[in-house]
Amino acid sequence: MRSTILVAGSLNLDFVAGVCRLPEPGQTVTGTSFEMIPGGKGANQACAAGTMARRKAPAEPGDAVRVEMAGCVGRDEAGEMLLRSLAGAGVAAEAVGRVDGVATGAAMINVDASGQNTIVVIPGANARFAPSDVDSLRGRLRECAWLLLQLETPLGTVEALLRAARQEGARTMLDPAPAQPLARGLLSMVDILTPNETEACLLLERAPRRVGLEDAPDLARSLRALGPRAVVLKLGDAGCFYSGPEGEQSAPAFAVRAVDATAAGDTFNAGLAVALSEGLPVAGALRFANASAAVSVTRKGAQTSAPERDDVERLLSTGRI
Repeated sequence: MRSTILVAGSLNLDFVAGVCRLPEPGQTVTGTSFEMIPGGKGANQACAAGTMARRKAPAEPGDAVRVEMAGCVGRDEAGEMLLRSLAGAGVAAEAVGRVDGVATGAAMINVDASGQNTIVVIPGANARFAPSDVDSLRGRLRECAWLLLQLETPLGTVEALLRAARQEGARTMLDPAPAQPLARGLLSMVDILTPNETEACLLLERAPRRVGLEDAPDLARSLRALGPRAVVLKLGDAGCFYSGPEGEQSAPAFAVRAVDATAAGDTFNAGLAVALSEGLPVAGALRFANASAAVSVTRKGAQTSAPERDDVERLLSTGRI
């Protein structure tokens, strides 16, 4: 059984400002705090998967899930900081390239008192993660259970990775964020598509709106008609909804006090991949993913909010963090 998760995507240094409320266009607000935190949707997913894959005693020798990261950073201190964060989470980073003459990617994040955020991403070295890099990853794809992808790297590279994964027998999970239109040909190579409400509506060319569980079945079926084998709709405090070959089901969110929603979706995807790689059925994997995201929103930052395995299992067993 394949037991590696390969995350291919972005690595950013996040510049995080705390604010009492998010600014309107043209408005200046006074910040309450400032931090520099390792981030990037790809690295966030890798670090979260790495921390949650660490178990005190795997059921059998070799059962532990291995997590690897592929992408690009600049030859600068920001890149070194990101590589140290990956190592601290137990993530192998041999497939992260060092790029000359360009800065490591960055993100400017405002977080308000309720935990909501706005984000501006500067790709930097992430834009150098090219389709030509994919052939060097084929050996890793032959060994991995899941390839996790996002849209903060060039779309051509995402498509090349999906095609290579299909050829090498790896299953794929695509987080279609930041939101953008995607071709049916690309979506047809995705095993699990994991949009939030905004991303789902954009993919279906519908006006953005709040989506509840009563709307989720129609939305998920419409998304599956675009090509992915299965869809998991991430619905925030309404939990999530799954539509796939095994049928349809919802999983409720865990009630927690949110401090910072940054990387909650990334942590959800990481938890889902870890659970599925360990052989959990869909229902158990959805619940594990919801618990993972719930723990993450009670903490500040992106990778700094990634929960340890014990944190997730405590919430699953007791309903408390």
